[in-house]
Amino acid sequence: MLTLAVHPEDVPDDLMRDFVGARYMVVMVRVGDDEKPINREQAYPGDNAVKVAGMLCRNPDFWEFLAENEWLDEQSESACVEWLITFLSIDSRKDLKTNSEARDLLNNIRKKFDSWQTN
Repeated sequence: MLTLAVHPEDVPDDLMRDFVGARYMVVMVRVGDDEKPINREQAYPGDNAVKVAGMLCRNPDFWEFLAENEWLDEQSESACVEWLITFLSIDSRKDLKTNSEARDLLNNIRKKFDSWQTN
């Protein structure tokens, strides 16, 4: 349950004039010390890289991209995971949380894949 207290001077007139029972949606974002929203991808690059690696390994188009470049023989998620782990020189995709070199390699292969998709 969320309770919201707003000072009357901070409430827009349209809100004050709306009928009782009107419904609204409220969005919450984490803010930094500068009171601006935090970009989670930039704040937590390792977490984002793990998520990206997982999405790529489940993407049949990525398998096709790897196969066309003769990097992947079998087009499947498990084969893609094995290839990616070898390519990035890591033991597991979760290593992307702490390994910035592997993240850079992942970003490079993702850019190549994105370029391949647009062609």
